[in-house]
Amino acid sequence: MKNKIIRGGFLFLKDSRLFKSSFWGIAANGLQSVLLSLFFVIMARKYSESQFATFLIATTVYQFLAAFSTLGLGQWFTREVVKASDKTQLVNKFLKMQIFSGLFFYGFNIIIAYALYSDAVIQNLAIILGINIIFDNIIYAIRSLNVAEFKQQKTFIIFMADSVLKFLAACILLVYPLPVITLSIILIIIRFVTLNVFLSYGSSNSINIKQLLAYKISFDEVKKIVAPNWAFIIIGSVSMVYWRIGNLIISKMLTLNDVANYEVSYRIFSLALILPMIVSTTVFPSLVELHKSSSRQKFNEYFHMIFLLYLLYSLLTYTFFYSFSDYIIPFAFGEKYLENVLYTKQMFLTILVFPTALLQANVLVALHKEKSDMWLNIISLVANVIFCFIGLYFYKSLTVINLSIFASFFIFHICQDIVLLKYKIVTLSNVIKFYIISGICAGGYALLSIYVNPLILFILFWGIVIIWILLYIIKRGGIKSIFQPSSAVNMLDLKKTEIS
Repeated sequence: MKNKIIRGGFLFLKDSRLFKSSFWGIAANGLQSVLLSLFFVIMARKYSESQFATFLIATTVYQFLAAFSTLGLGQWFTREVVKASDKTQLVNKFLKMQIFSGLFFYGFNIIIAYALYSDAVIQNLAIILGINIIFDNIIYAIRSLNVAEFKQQKTFIIFMADSVLKFLAACILLVYPLPVITLSIILIIIRFVTLNVFLSYGSSNSINIKQLLAYKISFDEVKKIVAPNWAFIIIGSVSMVYWRIGNLIISKMLTLNDVANYEVSYRIFSLALILPMIVSTTVFPSLVELHKSSSRQKFNEYFHMIFLLYLLYSLLTYTFFYSFSDYIIPFAFGEKYLENVLYTKQMFLTILVFPTALLQANVLVALHKEKSDMWLNIISLVANVIFCFIGLYFYKSLTVINLSIFASFFIFHICQDIVLLKYKIVTLSNVIKFYIISGICAGGYALLSIYVNPLILFILFWGIVIIWILLYIIKRGGIKSIFQPSSAVNMLDLKKTEIS
């Protein structure tokens, strides 16, 4: 029976589009995030605080605007290209919109840099690094096309190569002290090379440069697309604003040491988000296809199956970092970041609700309820800011920021549950069980960690979970029967799972 389960698992992974489309993304983005983290560490060590700060300020300004410049239309494009009768025209239209939008926001980036900062280095960096807005917009369009066609592996391979080149550029600092302006120019050249690779290889010959240059799009035509889909701009940008606003608040109300600790915790946290973020790029078009087929039963079954996987991943990630942050942080960042262990554990509370919230956001957009998702994102962002300011008024600590992030995502998740209840995607029983399971597992694990060795506790906890999963697979007749959307069951309904 054991061999049958293992063999069935391998066959499922071999035939699963979810696995095929996501594998390259998980592998490439894992390496990409590691390399970019190392890039960040090298810069922080080799430049003075003032030099490094100017680079971060210029980068933050352009990243804020880049989040808005894409108009958040990637998911709209993914949804529309699936049913488009003339794909070439839609691709040219979308790409031309991204180019014009990139040019506009690049100019806006320079204006803001000169208006807010008198430092000549920051202004020059804004002009140089801001070019990324134009390049990234074009890459964003091609990446969205690859998502729609389930060809994400091309995107991931190119981005991985891009990260390797950036890391090598940072390695130059280890042997030669490049000025920050010179390093920024090198980074722009690398991005330009990446853009050309995307155009020649990443687009699967779907883009003809001559046709693209000849294609004309009027302002009225852009307005007709953006006006009914303006919610995507908020949805697409709120994530960047959400996390970066924490940096701004900390820099104004706490110490530079807190800024560094927040960055360390966030970079570790962002590594943990790679898997659900990449898998979601495959899950979303699958949800769109199931919704298009008008089979609500299959749609719901697929959602519940992915939801359970995300829940298991959330618990796995939380328990892992709760047990081993005491060893990981000093090893990776040095003994001076020992106090960061507590802050990292606090930030990882958010992982308990983030992956499933991401999935539920994809469901809302797949159902054409992007405006609901937009307002929920705004509510979460506003809640985060309010909690931060109120908490810091009484208690000046990074703990306030971390708990505010968790509380705002918790509210975001509850609001999503209410909307999904309305559309009968979930039941009240599903919602209650999710919070009970998450709360008992996370709280119980934290309590037991006081008395049990972290390694032993982690092995025992996940040993029990694995045994439960294997028994469930046996009960259901094999792994493939569980992961077929047509026959999937709501595995959160534990009352229907009778393990004998």
